Parts: sequence; structure tokens; C-alpha cells
Amino acid sequence: MTTYTPETLSRPLPVPTPLTRPFWDALAERKIRIQYSPSLGEYIFYPRPLAPRTLADDLEWREISGAGTLYTYTVATRPPAAHFASAGEMILAIVQWDEGPKFSTEIVNADPAQLEIGMRVRPVFCDHPEGDITMLRYEPETNS
Repeated sequence: MTTYTPETLSRPLPVPTPLTRPFWDALAERKIRIQYSPSLGEYIFYPRPLAPRTLADDLEWREISGAGTLYTYTVATRPPAAHFASAGEMILAIVQWDEGPKFSTEIVNADPAQLEIGMRVRPVFCDHPEGDITMLRYEPETNS
């Protein structure tokens, strides 16, 4: 039987696909690009080949600010998977971008006791040490 320890497991990383590559490339540039549907007049996230509800083939990649509000969060005191055992306490969250869509993320540089639903948050770009990928995290806007 194989025994896995935090030292032998690396965190799972996203694998960009042709469809999601513009999102990941933008993060590496410290920008956030998501799809926009002119026929819907809405920003769309997660990346997809056709607009939701209309199936229009009109999706465009547009840069957004990334600013938003904390929609919900939970403090994970136990690792969500063995890969995260060395991470300690994690603040898992959903941020609603000012442009509309919601984004699943992690809150960093924050005391969980100071978090409030609806508070303003800003993006933090984190280059992952184990791979050639930049992850999008968030922190309270009031951090300096």
C-alpha cells in the first residue's frame, strides 16, 4: 500500500485548454479577461464555446477590473484534500465581480474574523511555484 504525505503530493493545477487559454494567459499578464456576449449584453464565466441561454456564437474575450464583492465564504480548518494538508487554514470564497459573474477563489492576506459578506475585495495574482500558471486569489480592498 502506498502512503501519501503532504511532501509527496503536489497541489493539483489547472490545465489550460484551447477554450480557457485566454483566461490563463491574461492572469500571467496580471490582467483578468473573461467572455462577453454582445447578444446577451452580459459577461460570462466560466469559459464556454457558446453563449448560455441563446447558444449564440458571439463570445468575445474582454478585460475586466476584477474588483468585486465577497458573495460568500467558509473557513476550512481541515484540508479539503490531502494535496492541501500543508496549507493550513484556508478561506474558500465566491467573489461576485462588478461585471456580474461569480468566481470561486481563495481569500488571502486576511483575518477571517474581519471578513463580511458584501465587503469589497480586489484581485491578487499568485504565481504557482509548482507550475507555469498564475492563480487568481482575492484580498479585502482595505488591505494596504
